Formats: sequence, C-alpha cells, structure tokens
Amino acid sequence: MSVSILVGSQWGDEGKGKIVDILSDRFDIVARYQGGANAGHTIVIGDQKYVLHLIPSGILREGVISVIGGGVVIDPVALLEEIKLLEEHGITVDGRLFISQNAHLIMPYHKLLDSISEKGNSKIGTTGRGIGPCYIDKYARKGIKIVDLLNRVVLEEKIRKNLEEKNLLLKKVYDHEELDVDQIVNEYLAFDEKIDKYIKDTATYLNTEINAGKSILLEGAQGALLDVDFGTYPYVTSSSPTSGGACTGSGIPPTKIDSVIGIVKAYTTRVGLGPFPTELTDDTGEKLRAEGAEFGATTGRPRRCGWYDAFLMKYSVMINGIEKVAVTKLDVLSNFDEIKVCVGYEINGKSIKTFPANAAQMEEVTPIYETLKGWNKDITGIKEYNDLPEETKEYLKFIEGNSGFKVSIISVGPKRSQTIQL
Repeated sequence: MSVSILVGSQWGDEGKGKIVDILSDRFDIVARYQGGANAGHTIVIGDQKYVLHLIPSGILREGVISVIGGGVVIDPVALLEEIKLLEEHGITVDGRLFISQNAHLIMPYHKLLDSISEKGNSKIGTTGRGIGPCYIDKYARKGIKIVDLLNRVVLEEKIRKNLEEKNLLLKKVYDHEELDVDQIVNEYLAFDEKIDKYIKDTATYLNTEINAGKSILLEGAQGALLDVDFGTYPYVTSSSPTSGGACTGSGIPPTKIDSVIGIVKAYTTRVGLGPFPTELTDDTGEKLRAEGAEFGATTGRPRRCGWYDAFLMKYSVMINGIEKVAVTKLDVLSNFDEIKVCVGYEINGKSIKTFPANAAQMEEVTPIYETLKGWNKDITGIKEYNDLPEETKEYLKFIEGNSGFKVSIISVGPKRSQTIQL
C-alpha cells in the first residue's frame, strides 16, 4: 500500500502533467482532488502532445485507473471533449475512469458570471471557466452535484431556485438577458446519459482499494501559492491545491498518506494578476518566456516569468510537508551566463523571517538574490545525473539547500524520455 500526494509547489504551471505521467507507472490509481477545467496538464509522448484539464494524467498509462474526486468541480462539456479526444487517440477510458458522485457541476450561469465579473477594477485574473462561482455556490450550500442528475425533479427544483437569484443578478446588476431553466435542465440530463457509466462512490472505492493493498497517487491542480487559505490572497484559486486539500478532495484520511512530492520549475512563473517578487519584466524575462514556451495550456495567456524563489519554496515545503521534489524545465536555463536565485525578502531594507501573510505586504518586498554561474550547454539529451555539467549540479544543490527539499526527479525536456530519476 502506498498513497502519495503530488503538489504543485509554486504558482502552478510547474509541469504536473508530465511528472504525474512519469510516476503513474508505479501506481495503480491516479486521483485528482481539486480544481476544475481551469488547469491544463500537458504531456508529450513521442510526437503526440496531450492537454488534459479534468481527467488525471495517469489515464495515458495502460492499466492505471483514473479518478476525479469530490473536491473537483466539473464542466461536463470539457469532460466529454476530453473523453472524446482520448478515445480518438486509441486510449481506453471506459472502465478506467471514475467520477465522484459528490463532485459539483459547473453550470452555464457560473461561466457567465465569471466572465462578467472579470471586468473593470474587480479583475483578479481568472480563466473565466466558472470555477470560482461554482465553489461559491458549493460553500453557500446551493451547489448542484453529479448525484443530482439522477433525479429530474430534484435537479429542476435546484436549478430553478438558483436561477431565481442568478437571473435577478444578471438582469438588475449586469443588464444581461435571463437564462432559461428548462433548457439548462434538458442539457444537463443529456449529459447524465453520457457520463452515468463513470459515476461512482469514489471515497469508498479509494479506501477499499487502499485496504486491498493498491497504490494511489493524488494529483492536484494549480499550485500551493494559489491556495485559497495559504496563497497570495485574493489572487488565488477557489480551492486548496496544498497537500491538505488532497484528503478533503478525495475522501482519503491523513493517516493513510505516506509521502508528499513537490513539483518546482527551475525558475518561477505566474499567470494572471497578483504579487510576484522575482518577476523579470526586461529582456531576461522575455528570454525565459521564449525559451520555456511559457504560455498557458488552458488560455494561451503569456506567463509572467522570473528567477527561482527559494524563500517562497521554503514556505511551500513547510505548509505541504514536502520532502522530495521533481525539478522541471531545467533545460530552459541552459543559455544564461548567470542565474539568480532569491534567498530572502526585504521590506524597507530589513530582511523578513516569515512569508508575507497577504498580497499587499508581498507587493512591498524586495528579493535578496545570490548569483550562480550558468552552464551554457544543451542538457536535453542527458540521461544520467553524473553527466550534467558541474554548474548544473551546483545549481540543483543550491536550490536544495536553500529550499529544504531533496531533488528526486529532473526534467530536461517535455518528453517522457527527457527525465533523470535519482
């Protein structure tokens, strides 16, 4: 029996898709525990690239079961598109994908309200996929679950009640036309017919499989610094990507967790608005973006780029319980003469000891850098750690020592084969 949690340790986009794919051949089940279709996990196998938004990346490994847990919010349109994509590429989904009956559904009014609210001064940089409004309804106890699709009367009653409020808001506040109850009910009942075979009591299933000796990898979306409780609030996501969210989002108790694995990019990126102490807005930042092809898998938005932040990572290691880490996109740094690493923050010339508690305070920090020598050598074809340039190994040792983790996996390119496992 083994249950491991894989956590994005920065602001997301660390390369979770590839690392889940690499690790999943060691596990029987890969389960997604939070988020929605606002996260894109990219996996490259041979010459084929797959971008998954809801289905765990383990689906690409033959024989591995994929589970979407109750902590995920599901857009049925996006889900069915992914299933179709996988089947078109000859990947069997039936019998290998289970969806929690407790997962909440993203409704048309969630996406509409999300896109409307992302205007003017209230903008925080969401993807507009309806994730936030869906979680709002969940915690306001107005949400619609997968299990509600089983009863048309209950479903219609809940949608009608919700639309009384949403339509009033759309009409009176946003001057938008009202949505039709019957149309939405019929649309979602049609979805039920297509996804019913995947629905399961996944909490019972996962715990039963653990007791039977099966191994499980729990996969989050986004990154720890976008956690609604521990991230750079309010510029965060609406759920808990941290390791603690894995238990509430899957139904697996903390006593059954064996390890927490972190994923860190060899530098730092962020999508959307919010504080970013090591952000580079000069030619170096543009070079990082170009070398790393830093554009969002879900939205295509250019990512903000900056140097690696060890002070941020030390905080992430603490709140997640991370011991081992997969370092991704190390090859992107191959063409720099010098590479900087942030080892601390200053405010008004004084170094601070703990990570800032809010975005306003974080906007005031000045990063403290140490400069390392670059390696100026292509490492994308290197298969063994000992074959890496000495400067590369020194960089890895430096971020290990200043972040508080041990490197266990090194990614030197997007393909499965471009991976060094220690």
